[in-house]
Amino acid sequence: MTKKLLQINPVVRLNTSTGRIMKEIGELALASGWESYVAYSGARDGLPAHSSQLVPVGDKLDLAVHAAATRLFDAHGLASKRGTKAFIRRIREIDPDVIHIHNIHGYFLNYPLLFKYLKESGKPVVWTIHDCWLYTGHCYYYSAAHCNKWQSGCGHCPQQHAFPASWLFDRSARNLRDKQRAFGALQNLTIVPVSDWIRQEMASSILADKHFQVIHNGIDLETFRPEAAEGEAAPEGTQILGVASIWHAEKGWSDLMKMAALLRPDEKLVLVGRTTEEQRRNLPAGVQLIERTENIGRLASLYARSTVFVNPTWQDNYPTVNLEAIACGTPVVTYRTGGSVESVTDGTGFVVEQGDVDAMLARVRELAAADRAATAARCRAWALAHFRKEDCYQHYIRLYENLATR
Repeated sequence: MTKKLLQINPVVRLNTSTGRIMKEIGELALASGWESYVAYSGARDGLPAHSSQLVPVGDKLDLAVHAAATRLFDAHGLASKRGTKAFIRRIREIDPDVIHIHNIHGYFLNYPLLFKYLKESGKPVVWTIHDCWLYTGHCYYYSAAHCNKWQSGCGHCPQQHAFPASWLFDRSARNLRDKQRAFGALQNLTIVPVSDWIRQEMASSILADKHFQVIHNGIDLETFRPEAAEGEAAPEGTQILGVASIWHAEKGWSDLMKMAALLRPDEKLVLVGRTTEEQRRNLPAGVQLIERTENIGRLASLYARSTVFVNPTWQDNYPTVNLEAIACGTPVVTYRTGGSVESVTDGTGFVVEQGDVDAMLARVRELAAADRAATAARCRAWALAHFRKEDCYQHYIRLYENLATR
């Protein structure tokens, strides 16, 4: 009998890293003889073309109520009861052999209801850790806030007004206890951190006693390759590229603006991602903005045409943008932040200290002055050895097989 995989994530859009990862894992599962299902927030995403069978969860009313519960009462993950109950009925119909969670913080699921069902069903659960939300009382990252309250109980949250923002109440201490009760009760759970950094962090978390298996993310090396820019004119001078879904302070926007003010006439900064009107209004000369694109081929071409990729992130797990740049032959300069350093080696770029804009620009110029062809060859060789999605995600298939045959 064909085994069934059900993945869960709020978004399936391919211009999001988790959306692409989930799609690629599903494709490999299908190629390995599994049936593949993908559950997502029906109110946040449309119906994109997908090789897996799509399972929309909730509607716009669920989303609105959940957003209100979050904004007013800091109750993210505690609304959407109607949509979650309907989703649980759908899970029973599918009867998956393995349930693979990516993110459930997306205004679409009630986690106490979902985990009560998961505990009662006894089905094996894999949970890939893309950020820190599951083991904090509120935030999805804490590095930039220099907060370690998640280790001792949370409360008086310094990021109450950050995603998922609460305007009135700080429920972080109770949220952490609720999560420990719901997530900690699940016995048949394998936690998959995507970086060594977050694995080490979770050793001090409410889930420290669970079973862990680190699996790094992979990417499509047929799409992200140096030849992606073939047929396009090479930019004049040094092109410095930065990519983010949304440009905000934690992604290093202010530092990039400081660096832009120091650029020479032959240096250009290209930033891909969503920006605010204020950011666009105060843009320095020498900076080009490109809105976030659904066209992955165009994104790969931008990587391949650029001289250096910069990632001045202040909080991150294992950013796929680093992998994509290196696979396209473009070296990376990143801050010493979380797991962002784990994909960068001596031959593929540099790591500088957080906030050191001068050092970041100096490393950019050092890479720009180096032999471009030799640097690109080193980057591509490293990517082929470490980032190939088929190799990385085969670890999931082996994990599924092992769990499904216990």
